[in-house]
Amino acid sequence: MKFKAILFAVTVSASTIAFAQETSQKKFSPPAGNALVGDTYGAGVGSSVESKAITVEKLGKKLKKENKKVENVAIKGKVTDVCEKKGCWLTIQTEDNSQFFVKMKDYAFFVPTALKGKNVVLEGNAERKVISIDEQKHYAEDAKKPQSEIDAITTPKEEIRFVANGIKVVN
Repeated sequence: MKFKAILFAVTVSASTIAFAQETSQKKFSPPAGNALVGDTYGAGVGSSVESKAITVEKLGKKLKKENKKVENVAIKGKVTDVCEKKGCWLTIQTEDNSQFFVKMKDYAFFVPTALKGKNVVLEGNAERKVISIDEQKHYAEDAKKPQSEIDAITTPKEEIRFVANGIKVVN
């Protein structure tokens, strides 16, 4: 009986290790899809949320007024970049042609690279945050920026960071 219990434990352990190695060796890629109007990613973004969406310029003013953090806000903007590796982040263009960075809440969903160039409504939380040199370089590498551009990152910078609960393609 003791032998069977030990044999069972060894079998389960070996299976777990094999699965963990297989999973860690899988190459991740963004989800497939064409990011068509009406497509949603993450939590659904309903039409009532869509109608309340504000511009990035208004978000910036709200962030200054409310001490660097705004919760449960909907933003509309144009996607300028998407993580090529997994689709785990994107950037949104602002009215002054700068950009802000968007991550997915709890890493719970990803977006297709086809989202690049599309107009979207994002729902989630925003804050002004100082981004370290290492973090800036990490995301520049994810975006496959040239090494010269990565090497030029030498100082922390403050920027808007958005954590999205849901994203909807609007046009």
